[in-house]
Amino acid sequence: MNIAETIAAPTHQNTDADAYPTRLRGAERVMARRDPVLWTPWREDAPVTRDEADHYENKGYLIRKDVFSAQEIALLIRTSAELRRNGQDIRAEDLVTEPGSEAVRTIFRLDEHSDVFARLAADARLADVARFLLGDEVYLHQSRLNYKPGFTGKEFYWHSDFETWHAEDGMPRMRAVSASVLLTDNSALNGPLMLIPGSHRQFVACHGETPEANHASSLKKQEVGVPSQAILEKLAAEAGLDAATGPAGTVIFFECNTLHASNGNVTPFPRSNAFFVYNALSNRPKAPFAAAHPRPEYLANRGRFGAIRPRASNLLTD
Repeated sequence: MNIAETIAAPTHQNTDADAYPTRLRGAERVMARRDPVLWTPWREDAPVTRDEADHYENKGYLIRKDVFSAQEIALLIRTSAELRRNGQDIRAEDLVTEPGSEAVRTIFRLDEHSDVFARLAADARLADVARFLLGDEVYLHQSRLNYKPGFTGKEFYWHSDFETWHAEDGMPRMRAVSASVLLTDNSALNGPLMLIPGSHRQFVACHGETPEANHASSLKKQEVGVPSQAILEKLAAEAGLDAATGPAGTVIFFECNTLHASNGNVTPFPRSNAFFVYNALSNRPKAPFAAAHPRPEYLANRGRFGAIRPRASNLLTD
């Protein structure tokens, strides 16, 4: 499904000054954010309420419930289950399995593997919100389907997505937002997304240089580009921790620099979500800032960029 107008990718090397140096040889350090959080002033016709815009700006995330109809949610859940059942038909580089097993954990380039999810990525209920928050036309930097099975779903450690996207993908500025569409009920018990509210206003420049092909191991367990326990303790003591919960169909928008993590899932109840990273067209990645080579295309779109054309009709009738 064609959801975008394509634009040729730039081919020049990154010559920009580094606004957010990270992967430092010395100690980690914390610096103030240098970019806006909300790139568009709120107005009456905005796709979010004033309270929602304020919450996103202050806390670094936004939870929206009752976005989709029950029939739309059922379609997304069925499609998700089919993709996982037919994992053997998906190219190997787009699959990540659970540590110690062959159970499917993640399917990358979700919009290429499913017309239904390509249509979801372009849905105005997601894309228009992203365009408003970022103040620009948007394209998909990354898309994926995440599974956290019951009993054995593994944890994912605290990190800022922007730190990795900046260091290893060459994303210049904090002008991206992730949209997580819950495909199962997420409670405080089954490994939901956890966030440190307000952490997006500071950038943790992490210690340690990027190993070659770091993505190969970081997708299963991230050890480079993560804040120290001391920093996490300080930030959590100041602001606390929030759990992003809700029934299937809930959408969680979280700012690219908000520190987040998830616990392992030892409950009988699986957790899954469709995940779309919207980046501003003006913020397209260049050369990595702290890695010898950029990550592969399935992790960071570097080919042809497309401004998403938001579509306002029902997922079932489009």
